[in-house]
Amino acid sequence: MFKGDTMNIQRVWQLAQFELTRLFATKRGLLALSAFAMLWLMILRYPIGHAVPFLSSPEFSGVAQQLAGNVGLKALASWPQAELAIFWLIALYSFPVFALFVCSDQTVGDRQRGTLRFLSLRCTRDETLMGRFLGQLTIVFSLIALTALATFCVMVYRAPELFLSGSLLAFTLVIQLTVIVMPFIALMAVLNLISSSSRLSIVLAILLFTLGNALLSFASSYLSAIEVLFYIFPGVQLLDVAPHENVPLILWGLPAIQTAALLALGVFIFRRRAL
Repeated sequence: MFKGDTMNIQRVWQLAQFELTRLFATKRGLLALSAFAMLWLMILRYPIGHAVPFLSSPEFSGVAQQLAGNVGLKALASWPQAELAIFWLIALYSFPVFALFVCSDQTVGDRQRGTLRFLSLRCTRDETLMGRFLGQLTIVFSLIALTALATFCVMVYRAPELFLSGSLLAFTLVIQLTVIVMPFIALMAVLNLISSSSRLSIVLAILLFTLGNALLSFASSYLSAIEVLFYIFPGVQLLDVAPHENVPLILWGLPAIQTAALLALGVFIFRRRAL
């Protein structure tokens, strides 16, 4: 057989490139990109384009600062790069949800079509899982980077003097957002292995974040020791990292730990299930 016992990085990258091809070189992928672009054009035109003058106006700046302080976001409201502050808040909560939907078909579609058996003749299951995960991560990273670049351009058009500080901040936000969405992509990789369709994967993810969270909250009210189980949910730290200032390092490392654990679980399941 072509496959070996060890993971081949070249084959993993080839599988990742196939995910990029499915998005950027197919009608379905281009249609999804067009819808995404239209949505973010509206976000740039209204929430970002209109909220920045609102925050900067003398009439409303005091109110905005007070409201932001009440929810722990006072530092964001005082950023000179106001467009990037608004982008950060919108992207922080929208991209994890977006990742659940855009990454809902990593291996389940191939299993339905029977092409997973064909892939298994040329690469290991571990390579298939990691290749698809890496491809989806690259896609989401690219979309985060493009939206951050568009926001950066809007900011520079308003205030060219913020070019250097804004470019560094935009780069930082892209990296941090990519780290934050990683466990969401890994979660969909696992759910793909135990569901029969991409739609069912999405349903299971919604149930996990709603019903699962509610049940755990109810149980923790009687036994506080199990509150630590909340950390198995991707995105549990979003409220804590939203202020983007004095954030403990462990909260940035938590998504990486969750991703590694979910991928290890995915490898365990994938090796033991029939194709």
